Amino acid sequence: MLKAVKLRLYPNKEQQQHLEQSFGNCRWLWNYCLNLMNQTYLDTGKGLSGYEVKKLIPQLKKEYEWLSLAYSSCLQQVCLNLGVAFNNFFEKRAKYPRFKSKNGKQSIQYPQNVKVFDDYLQIPKIGEVKAVIHRPIEGKIKTVTVSKNCSGQYFASVSFEDGKEKPKPSTEGKSLGIDIGLTHFAITSDGSKYANPRFLTQHEKNLKRKQQQLSRKQEGSNNRNKARKKVARIYRRITNCRADFLHKLSRRLVDENQVIIVENLAVKNMMQNHKIAKAIHQVGWGMFMTMLKYKAEQEGKVYQEVDRFFPSSKTCHVCLNQVGSLPLDVRTWTCENCQTTHDRDVNASINLRNEGLRIIASGTGDKAYRPDVRRSRGGRKKSTVPLSVG
Repeated sequence: MLKAVKLRLYPNKEQQQHLEQSFGNCRWLWNYCLNLMNQTYLDTGKGLSGYEVKKLIPQLKKEYEWLSLAYSSCLQQVCLNLGVAFNNFFEKRAKYPRFKSKNGKQSIQYPQNVKVFDDYLQIPKIGEVKAVIHRPIEGKIKTVTVSKNCSGQYFASVSFEDGKEKPKPSTEGKSLGIDIGLTHFAITSDGSKYANPRFLTQHEKNLKRKQQQLSRKQEGSNNRNKARKKVARIYRRITNCRADFLHKLSRRLVDENQVIIVENLAVKNMMQNHKIAKAIHQVGWGMFMTMLKYKAEQEGKVYQEVDRFFPSSKTCHVCLNQVGSLPLDVRTWTCENCQTTHDRDVNASINLRNEGLRIIASGTGDKAYRPDVRRSRGGRKKSTVPLSVG
């Protein structure tokens, strides 16, 4: 089973200079190859693959001698990663590849010859770099990605094969439906509610002050660079707090349950609403779903998503009666059929759990919605497929 561990690195000044040189060389090669691919397509109407631009590296080293200061495998990996980026774009998994800037996060990838010891990493052309090995790395190392964030911290993401087979998923055990929101971050089908910590809001006043100080500094000055790092540290603190909260909550939910059922929300579409875009951005729904999924798969548990158009909030989980409309400001409602009073979020999580179990039991992955029926501005669009009466 393929796993990855992110380690903190503490390179000395000489090693930092070597890393900066490697970052710059790989960044330059990425931009050079990307520009060559773009220009070739404009001139000939045909593109270049990652393997084709990889063959240009020996000639580029003769023209630019400083390019040889970086490890050769890192340069080759840049070309291969660029080819993967274009494949992801054509298959609509990502946006068009962009040019890299020296400002922001920097990274290089070592596909081989990196060794992990008790308290350091042996990196080609860099040497022994001090590291904090907080988790055991047992197995064959695949790749090691060394990165530097905006606040000057160095990390190494070690991907390795532990030699174990992925456990087969089993549905025998407790099942849990999870409805996510903004007032409460997560509401589960057993009635538990987890508050939204709103880490960005907690640091917003300090962040505003530091950004104002940054805006007053002269472009290109050392003081501006110092102020930029202060802003980056605040963002780093927010990111670390959010990641810590999401990791702990996802680990708790996965450990306590066998089947995890959630709703596959279109977060990017929801971000287009300027009234709630900031609140959605800081809550981290997508990251939370990713954590739930990979942690459940590693433990042999089931992660199931329910379609976003499933009316989980408007359906009574007792008698399955569905109300016509339910505005967002209505947090509790009473079913007209069975007179049951529902908490909107708890009712939604129960319906998600029941629908997820139905999908799993069907064995086909069928959703409780019509794929040819979509909402439109004028109301619900009717299906053009004729219905037959048996």
